[in-house]
Amino acid sequence: MKQQPRLRQHYEKHVISKLQEAFGFDNPMEVPRVEKIVINSGLGDAKDNAKLLDSVVAELARISGQQPVVTRARKSISNFNLREGMPVGVKVTLRAARMYEFMDRFISTAVPRIRDFRGFNSRAFDGRGNYTVGIKEQMVFAEVDYDEIVRVHGMDITFVTSTDRDDEALVLLREMGMPFRGETPVVV
Repeated sequence: MKQQPRLRQHYEKHVISKLQEAFGFDNPMEVPRVEKIVINSGLGDAKDNAKLLDSVVAELARISGQQPVVTRARKSISNFNLREGMPVGVKVTLRAARMYEFMDRFISTAVPRIRDFRGFNSRAFDGRGNYTVGIKEQMVFAEVDYDEIVRVHGMDITFVTSTDRDDEALVLLREMGMPFRGETPVVV
């Protein structure tokens, strides 16, 4: 039997009880949890450069441990020389064990490698309990090989939670180890 990811064990042993205490949940099933993580990288030049698209797909596959999907334009926009069906980005959705493993690697190895990092903004929730982080360079991930980079690009990482309240999601992510600005991070 495969062992549970470290961050999932931390969630079950520590985070559930802290959230029950903080918000007065009676049932452990009421406690919010991270449902999925979506990694999205938009590429404006992908329509002209197939090599760039292939390298971003390979990098996201290495970072996430799962094969990403190429997103395509839904409609034509003549001002951007964009036709319907042209590739415009790459995304991958992580759930279950891969999600916890990615979140653990993101918090413990990638975030400390971000240049001039002072913590994530704790007010950047979307009003429905989801949190999105913008990364400017893919090089913060240890899985990316510097020699194979075609172009430096950024990505958006969205943490989708089971709650629709931002305050519950903030406490959840804080207890999971997410370093927010002006707070001391929780060591997992």
